[in-house]
Amino acid sequence: GTSNYILTEMTKNSRSFNEVLLEAQRLGYAESDPSFDIEGIDAAHKLTIMASIAFGIPVQFDAVYTEGISALSSEDMQYADELGYQIKHLGIAKYDGGAVELRVHPTLIPNNLLLANVEGVMNAVYVHGDAIGSSLSYGAGAGAGPTASAVVADLVDLSRHFDGGAKGLPEPLGFTQLSVPTVLPITEVTTSYYLHLNVNNRVGIMADITKLFSESAINIEALIQKDSQASDAIISIIILTNDVLEKTMNALIDRLMSMNDIFGKVAKIRVEQLS
Repeated sequence: GTSNYILTEMTKNSRSFNEVLLEAQRLGYAESDPSFDIEGIDAAHKLTIMASIAFGIPVQFDAVYTEGISALSSEDMQYADELGYQIKHLGIAKYDGGAVELRVHPTLIPNNLLLANVEGVMNAVYVHGDAIGSSLSYGAGAGAGPTASAVVADLVDLSRHFDGGAKGLPEPLGFTQLSVPTVLPITEVTTSYYLHLNVNNRVGIMADITKLFSESAINIEALIQKDSQASDAIISIIILTNDVLEKTMNALIDRLMSMNDIFGKVAKIRVEQLS
């Protein structure tokens, strides 16, 4: 709820991260130390529990790749919207019978999805199953009332469970598989990407950049160029790629960063179609 409130304000009103974070603290959505929310730690806790219930695996918080939202800019929110996407702070768990993916990070998702339109302090859980297809549960995710209600409900469930003499975890969390699937390292995850580069505005710069993409066997699905407000000598290039291994993308970014014409860091945000 906290992260979603911040991202909504950054997207809808072009406000800065720090400005909205201070407001979220004043409204009681964020703690005085907001790191659990904005760095994805709280989401990783929730994802760990839900993955255990869904896939029958042990709780493995340490195996979750976790990335926060503090590095996002309002410009990236606007550019994503121009491309037909919203940036959401997602916890993603996937299992196809092989390795399990457990990851929390900012993610571009298409504007036409219900999940993309969950705004403010609201939360949503999107589930896709082989037989049931897709479903979405929606509700408040921050604030005194919703938080207290969830805590009291959990305490009542636990008291009923242990009062009956049962031992161990409640039944849903007690389900385990005979063999525990491995958790896929983030470098082995395949997804598409949004990249934001600030580059020297010179003749041939676009050819030099696209050549590196070609040599890395990474297709460019969309590309837009934005003039920098700070200087006419610097332009912003926004790129959407096809699906590629994370380690392959990281290698390409290292090559891009070695160019003298690239200024600052290359912003990288993963993209999920959720189809």
